[in-house]
Amino acid sequence: MEAPTGGGIELAVVRRFVDVAVDALAAAREEIDALNVYPVPDGDTGTNMYLTMSAARDAIHQAAADDADLLTALAAFRRGALLGARGNSGVILSQLLGALVARIGRAQKGERNATLMAEAMAEATEAAYAAVGTPVEGTILTVARAASDAAVRRAEDAGTRARDVFAAAAEAAREALSHTPEQLEELRAAGVVDAGGRGLSVVLDAAETVLTGRRPVSAPQPIGSHTIPVPVGPPGHAGLREGGPAYEVMYLLDADDDAVPALREALGPLGDSLVVVGGERLWNVHVHVDDVGAAIEAGIAAGRPHRVRVTHFAEQVARQREQADRRAQDRSGRRIVAVSAGPGLARLFGDAGAIVIEGGPGNRPSTGAILEAVTESGAAEIVILPNDHDSVRAARIAARTAEEDLDVRVAVIPTEAQVQGLAALAVHEPARGFDADVLEMTATARHTRHGAVTIAARRAITMAGPCEPGDVLGVIEGDFALVGHDLTDVATEILERMLGGGGELVTLVSGTGANGLAQRCEEYVADRHAHVDVVVYDGGQDRYPLLMSVE
Repeated sequence: MEAPTGGGIELAVVRRFVDVAVDALAAAREEIDALNVYPVPDGDTGTNMYLTMSAARDAIHQAAADDADLLTALAAFRRGALLGARGNSGVILSQLLGALVARIGRAQKGERNATLMAEAMAEATEAAYAAVGTPVEGTILTVARAASDAAVRRAEDAGTRARDVFAAAAEAAREALSHTPEQLEELRAAGVVDAGGRGLSVVLDAAETVLTGRRPVSAPQPIGSHTIPVPVGPPGHAGLREGGPAYEVMYLLDADDDAVPALREALGPLGDSLVVVGGERLWNVHVHVDDVGAAIEAGIAAGRPHRVRVTHFAEQVARQREQADRRAQDRSGRRIVAVSAGPGLARLFGDAGAIVIEGGPGNRPSTGAILEAVTESGAAEIVILPNDHDSVRAARIAARTAEEDLDVRVAVIPTEAQVQGLAALAVHEPARGFDADVLEMTATARHTRHGAVTIAARRAITMAGPCEPGDVLGVIEGDFALVGHDLTDVATEILERMLGGGGELVTLVSGTGANGLAQRCEEYVADRHAHVDVVVYDGGQDRYPLLMSVE
């Protein structure tokens, strides 16, 4: 048998789909939250699906930034969705996405794309049904089934292409969504469609948009006195289902695959909305229960639970009501949120008053992590310094979400390097007006030229020419500018090129394995450019023995 190739799927197309899907879920998030009446009217289905998809997007973009091939990037996407899944619908969405890309990953050379994608959707639906303890029709599962059935039927026609399959699936999803109130009394009484199903329809519409260029528009369909999918809160929307479980319990679980059936059996009688997804010794567990301890103990019996999250529904609903009334009143002042690539850099940002998020190449923060830092800041005005090119988009998504949810002002300064973030933070002045402060920080970051040196991990062709493992690579403004063999020679040459445009201050940030490199560069600048001031910091960052900037 031939090795899997991913068929004719292109990584660029997958990444484009993920970006469009995240943006579409962001736009529809409030609508989907308002539709959320089943299984618990806690108003967070849209947010959970959006954050789940955002985590998967962050993972696949990180893999692409590391030059991963298609199969490796798909595996990262699957794991990102699993780790980032939130809430009942988010966990089910992660299973759908995971099973879909798993089938793509098994594709053999010569497989027809239309057939491959139809089979992938069918397997994803089966996996989602299998993951849910007690499947209920009129939910995201029903919409997934209708979409995959339509995809399989469409793929049977000769000459059908993948875009035709997704268009058929998206159309069937919209149709199935419109009928969900006929299947669930809670939806019919509220005059809404299923929130999770609506979220899945948004994702499938994104796939159709990317592959066909068309932007589907759901046709409004009246139900009683309401029009869907426009969100309409049901009577008593702030209340909870009488007699329903009081808590949502979620955790990641390290466990052997053969331990999961017993886990399901133990969790099933404890409550409802049981979903267990994953595989290969990593699982995401979600259940609604009254006995939180028993749910966690079941996980301990199966393996090692971690990242445990417990939500009390009554408190969550009450908190949402309070936030709706007092969002702006509880917040004051201005805070900076900065992404740090090393412990020394974290201390520098922290000492300057910033809220620090760990990040950097190979460990870039998710949208959810940035949003959490913004939410917990307690500030009415927040400035985010992503300090990494691939983290800028995640920061912007988090900023937009926070502004909508918290009624705060959030600005993202698109710093693409740690040293740009340090420069921006150095001119931060809380006494200035928000716009003036952001403008000054942005201008300083933009006028800070940045460079670095790193070690090549594999053979490659760069903008500066070919390199072999172990070669020293000089970087200017994110692009490879020099290939050499000696750290000091490459670092000083990069400094010379950066100083060619003038400069008054050089900042050097030493990383792991630097072995005095920053000090040698400091001496070089003092000898060759006596008019230029030099500051040296111990950043502790991985991968880059030296970061540098010229202001």
